[in-house]
Amino acid sequence: MTGSTSGAGRQRTPSGRAAGPRSTPPRQAKQPARKQPAKKQPARKQPAKAQPRATSTRLGLQAPDGPRASPAQARPARSRVARPLPPRPGRPEMRQRWLVGIAAVVVLVFLVRLVHVQLIEGPTLAAKAEAQRTATAVTPAHRGDITDANGVVLATSVDRYTVVGDPKAIEDFRGAGRVDADGHKVENGALGIAQLLAPILDEPKNELAAKLVGESRYRVLAKNVVPQVQRAIADLEIRAYIRTDLTSRRTYPSGTVAGSLVGFVNEEQAGQGGIELAYDDLLAGTPGSDTYERSLDGLRIPAAGQESVPAVPGDSIQLSLVHDIQWKAQDSIDEAKRTTGAEYGIVIVQDIRTGELVALADSGSTDPNDRSTAAVAGGSRAVKDVFDPGSTGKVVTMAAALEGGYWTPDSRFTVPYSYTTPNGQTFRDSHEHPVERLTLTGVLAQSSNTGTVQAGEKIPLQTRQDYLYKFGFGAPTGLGLPGESVGLMPPADVADWDGRTQYAVLFGQGLSVNAMQATSVFSTVANGGVRMTPTLFEGSTSPDGTRTPAEREPGKRVISEETADTLVEMMETVTGDEGTGKNAAVPGYRVAGKTGTAQMPTGSGGWTYMASFIGVAPADDPRYTVSVFLKSPHSSIFGGDVAAPVFSDVMGFTLQTMDVPPSEQEKRRLKTEW
Repeated sequence: MTGSTSGAGRQRTPSGRAAGPRSTPPRQAKQPARKQPAKKQPARKQPAKAQPRATSTRLGLQAPDGPRASPAQARPARSRVARPLPPRPGRPEMRQRWLVGIAAVVVLVFLVRLVHVQLIEGPTLAAKAEAQRTATAVTPAHRGDITDANGVVLATSVDRYTVVGDPKAIEDFRGAGRVDADGHKVENGALGIAQLLAPILDEPKNELAAKLVGESRYRVLAKNVVPQVQRAIADLEIRAYIRTDLTSRRTYPSGTVAGSLVGFVNEEQAGQGGIELAYDDLLAGTPGSDTYERSLDGLRIPAAGQESVPAVPGDSIQLSLVHDIQWKAQDSIDEAKRTTGAEYGIVIVQDIRTGELVALADSGSTDPNDRSTAAVAGGSRAVKDVFDPGSTGKVVTMAAALEGGYWTPDSRFTVPYSYTTPNGQTFRDSHEHPVERLTLTGVLAQSSNTGTVQAGEKIPLQTRQDYLYKFGFGAPTGLGLPGESVGLMPPADVADWDGRTQYAVLFGQGLSVNAMQATSVFSTVANGGVRMTPTLFEGSTSPDGTRTPAEREPGKRVISEETADTLVEMMETVTGDEGTGKNAAVPGYRVAGKTGTAQMPTGSGGWTYMASFIGVAPADDPRYTVSVFLKSPHSSIFGGDVAAPVFSDVMGFTLQTMDVPPSEQEKRRLKTEW
């Protein structure tokens, strides 16, 4: 019956399968039964395992998960397989733990960095920040004055200003409400500043405006501006754009008088030569400072902290020079240079009793106000140039001969033009003459080389050397001037002296000295045999007015007073009618001295001459020593001809200026011949 085969009458077994006769379903319905998604795990792509299920369905086997599906039921199952199955829910507590861990690590990193910045790098960073916003302006110290013995100013400092612009800040300048010197409206920016500033600086407006354009924060517009101009700039009230920095300018009111001796300073006001350099530590003072905080645009922050250290002015120093005598010495040596054709000349005037120099003059002295002259920093030739002392060195030999008791002023010598020593060395006088019968005084008066060699033969070699050193040869003079040379001496061990040097040193050859060393010999003899250290420095005065006199070294006795007095009397014969220095006479005063003609190498293998005269006056009560040196004179090479007249001129002026009374005692006439 047909009814027995209907779906309504079909019964189910407990397993879910339909009871009744088994029939073969249509082919299209023979699809494998799909598992319900809600009951099974999401399907994985496993093609190899899906094939057996389809085969068992086609064979009429029942699916293990339920009854065989009808064709109508199979279609929805196919559509469900096409859709991706939702993922299996994760574990949110694990994600939370990861997020918390990552956040903790980030916080820890920031915490470590914060501690590093605050505690370790903090002080350094704070210091850098403070340094970037802090500026320090140096306040120059007023350099001390240099004066002569009477207070005449040789060097002084005056206040000057440097005008500085800030082009970057000037871009923001607004000239609204302002008018310039001509009554015109002031423009904005650089042109407006130039309108206000150009008439004061006496500079074309357009040229000044060009300097005020740019990104620079510092542009120098003018230097060495006088205080009147600085005040006019301050009245413009443009400090945010233009400022005036205080500086100092060194001036030399006496010009060329002692110009080469005083020296000069550079832009930083540091000594560069002469007295300026020798006493720079006293003159310079200590600069001050003004430390303040500034904004990003470079302007001072008024409310911020600031610190000011005032500058300490330098001490003023007083020299022993006398301005008028210095001028006279320079004028006289310049005139001698012109008339004799000499290359240059030197004059020294020394106070015998103290060792102080009253004048130290070089011919052609330069003006320190004119820095274009290279000779300004050259130093004085009186200590820089060296030469053989020549016949002025014979005074040392006479001192040794008298002090050692080897000879007396009346000792007799037979003096030929040419003389040969026991070791075969031949020496000659400066000019030919017949054999003369001269006393030791006459040998000195006639400046005889051959007579001096005979007198020196008795003096041991070591004694000859000792007296050279005692009189200051081969050692610093004590002046402390830049560029000083101590000269050249024979070997320290007299055993190393060659056969000619042994005798040449007796008449001033075989060694080299500077002009100050040669002068000091005569001052020592005239001071009763006591050598005073030459000096130019009398003392200093601090800014508060406290005066500190110069420390004086005690004199050193070189020869006895008796020997010194005798030697002065012997030197008086040099300036008498019978001597080589009669042109050195000073009316009213007794003069003692010695002429000299010394050889000097030219540097090209040749020789030239240094003509000189060194003397003291009054001979009966010596007060001053004057030395005169002329290099390469053309009119005559003899000191008695070219240097002695200059001595007379300068010594006469010095004695009168210093109010030294004329000589009262008659000079003792020593025998020069026998």
